[in-house]
Amino acid sequence: MKNYKNPDENGYYGEFGGAFVPEMLFPNVEELQNNYLNIIESAEFKEEFGDLLKNYVGRATPLYFAKNLSEKYQTQIFLKREDLNHTGAHKINNALGQALLAKKLGKHRIIAETGAGQHGVATATACALLGLECIVYMGEVDIARQAPNVARMKMLGATVIPATSGSKTLKDAVNEALRDWINNSTTTHYIIGSVVGPHPFPDLVARFQSVISEEIKWQLKEKIGRENPDYVMACVGGGSNAAGTFYHFVNEENVKLIAAEAGGFGVDSGKSAATTFLGTLGVLHGSKSLVMQTDDGQVIEPHSISAGLDYPGIGPFHANLFKDKRAEFFSINDDEALKSAMELTKLEGIIPALESAHALAVLEKKKFREDDVVVICLSGRGDKDMETYLKHL
Repeated sequence: MKNYKNPDENGYYGEFGGAFVPEMLFPNVEELQNNYLNIIESAEFKEEFGDLLKNYVGRATPLYFAKNLSEKYQTQIFLKREDLNHTGAHKINNALGQALLAKKLGKHRIIAETGAGQHGVATATACALLGLECIVYMGEVDIARQAPNVARMKMLGATVIPATSGSKTLKDAVNEALRDWINNSTTTHYIIGSVVGPHPFPDLVARFQSVISEEIKWQLKEKIGRENPDYVMACVGGGSNAAGTFYHFVNEENVKLIAAEAGGFGVDSGKSAATTFLGTLGVLHGSKSLVMQTDDGQVIEPHSISAGLDYPGIGPFHANLFKDKRAEFFSINDDEALKSAMELTKLEGIIPALESAHALAVLEKKKFREDDVVVICLSGRGDKDMETYLKHL
């Protein structure tokens, strides 16, 4: 089987990836490309990172057999509980890893972008722990709809700077962060929160998030006597939790991968973020991938009820899986995600993040066999989305 896990030496997954950056950023990107693997694969780094994941983040996260959900859908459903991590989502895995890497590279100032706020909180947390300056760019719209996370970032010592251009969401926050990085290249490391951006970021983030699928393998072995499920499911915006959930299964032919994108008001509504349904080949934020864009290359504003999936592109790791039909992609509308969130809450007593609810909604759209083992990544908890949930109760 083709190797889907890692890019080639130029950062390409098939035809997607690469590093398309302004000349002023090239030294930063080249420094990362030349050093990241040697650092993160070293025994010293692995020991330090592993200790933090265990004793600070609270890993391993449980693989929970959702009995009531399984009964309803007549299949065997396990939830990978990334919502139980410190800070409430999978984002801390990558933020801590990159903050440690930045320290090894001699950088003392960290910038990040965030949509749902979870990556911003995770980055601010890692910076507080490791004594690094932290600046977080966040779209003005997202600041309004994710107020609790903004308060947490500020409490953790981060400076939160609103992005006021465009749709004032995640894409615009990334633009602002890239401008900052150009202006402060020698002192600053940019912690990208998803498997997007120029090489080596997609690979770097996927490696730090791969702890998710690494744990699923041994946890399933303990529970059912085999490492591989029949299906692995996750939501995809840029795609960091999905990359981590798929990572150790992506080259296993017998494991089917399912990705849930944000359909918004519907794929044909003009208010969507379902990139694999609507995107064409283009360059966005430093890499070649599928992008929602007009015929002349202008980015189309995305829409999703979930701030973390509100992105007009998809990481090259996932674009390659989609093109090769290695993963099956579903478009989940806002109302379908809301319904699934309420269902999980009532059936299992777990309030999921709106992002994760998109993955849960696939259960209504695809029929599984009774003996299928289905693992769904519950990427984050719903505290941050309570205001949105309350509007729809």
